[in-house]
Amino acid sequence: MFCSFFAATRNRKLAAVIPKLLSEVTLMSVERIVLAFAGFMILLTLGLGVADSPIFHHQYWLWFTAFIGLNLLQSAFTGFCPLAIILKKLGRKPGHAF
Repeated sequence: MFCSFFAATRNRKLAAVIPKLLSEVTLMSVERIVLAFAGFMILLTLGLGVADSPIFHHQYWLWFTAFIGLNLLQSAFTGFCPLAIILKKLGRKPGHAF
């Protein structure tokens, strides 16, 4: 009897938490989208630019990697990020990255 009460209480708590978790995952804030996109693009361009990579294309892709890094650095100091501006115009909500 106690086990069924515990299971029912736990299921109610899970049922209350799951919609909140799903909304946080599906509606990422602008900052998190920018960080995820930058990380993905850095990894992709490294894969395309490093000669030992299985998806190697040309070493000039490393210049694009450097551009992404410089853009992240300048946006940390200036607050200007082109992707963030685009995402805000598309209706994404800004939030706290960390």
